[in-house]
Amino acid sequence: MPVNIEFADRLKELPPYLFVEIDKAKREAIAQGRDVINLGIGDPDYPTPGHIVAAMVKAVQDGANHHYAFDAGLPALRQEIAKWFQNRFNVSLNPDTEIYPLIGSKEGLAHLPLGVVNPRDKVALTDPAYPAYRAAIQFAGGKIVNVPLKASNGFVPDLVRIEKINDLKMIVVNYPNNPTAAVAPHEFYQGLVDLARAKGFIIVSDMAYSEVYFDNEKPVSILEIEGAKDVAIEFHSFSKTYYMTGWRVGWACGNPTLIAALAKVKTNFDSGIFQAIQVAGIAALKSPPEIVEDMRVLYQERRDLLINGLRAIGWKITPPKAAYYVWAKIPKGFTSSVEAAKAFLEKADIVVTPGNGFGESGEGYVRMALTVPKDRLNEAVERLKKVL
Repeated sequence: MPVNIEFADRLKELPPYLFVEIDKAKREAIAQGRDVINLGIGDPDYPTPGHIVAAMVKAVQDGANHHYAFDAGLPALRQEIAKWFQNRFNVSLNPDTEIYPLIGSKEGLAHLPLGVVNPRDKVALTDPAYPAYRAAIQFAGGKIVNVPLKASNGFVPDLVRIEKINDLKMIVVNYPNNPTAAVAPHEFYQGLVDLARAKGFIIVSDMAYSEVYFDNEKPVSILEIEGAKDVAIEFHSFSKTYYMTGWRVGWACGNPTLIAALAKVKTNFDSGIFQAIQVAGIAALKSPPEIVEDMRVLYQERRDLLINGLRAIGWKITPPKAAYYVWAKIPKGFTSSVEAAKAFLEKADIVVTPGNGFGESGEGYVRMALTVPKDRLNEAVERLKKVL
């Protein structure tokens, strides 16, 4: 007799994962023979630079890398991360206590709440937000307090609103932001750090898009703020900077106690990053500056092409300052994000992400990724012209 197997309650409480649903719709359209332009998921279309691949190939052939990895990563990798961070943000990090390599920053962001959040602890989460944050907090039993991101405030949280949350345990912020592509100024981080130190809550900063910025306006790390190491942990990724999304490698850095909590959770869940990938990560961090500069030029050209094209057909959009997303109010004539996204797919074979998939405050917007070639962006504009 078949056993009645049910999902755990924590899974039942989660909505379908946004990007899986988008990919499903895209696959169905492609299966019907339609020429789909996918602006839905931010996965770079360029290959990983050759010198990183070469380092990986050499490392794979070395039998010394075929064993269990160090949980805390190769010392050489942590030291190289420290050098990179010093050069980029002018912040000194202790490679032994303030840096921890990860199997992608998403993995670390998912595991951290298990190490610091108790059931019913209040966790402030910006809304809209990358969906993985919500799931990680819920799995840890945290009680989510939504903090709306509004265009009138540059999609940066209102510190007064955060200050009014009693017994706050942790807040998650993400700048450059996904999905809004906003950048947080130094003044915001200063105010947030001061507030966290005064009220005793933890700050989690996701900076996966730190190097994808435009017009030479470099985003700020929260760890640049005096006193931030008392309360903050920051997550970084190789994925966007070096076209390494599939490699799954990143790191956490900041407060040593938070790093230790994350490390303790991870030692019970995984055995570290495949060592050959760590060697490739070292090669990535040593990349010539033009590798990353060319990446920024590429996305800025695409951003300008798409924004100018959409403006020309009557869709007024504010250009993003960073990240490779365009966050746009839905055009006139549509009543919801889902309606607009559905129309774009059905009438123009274009996949975009409905804003409400990132939270209630994302309603009324769609997100478009700049991770397709310029000729496809031009084609997208032509198709949308017919829809709009």
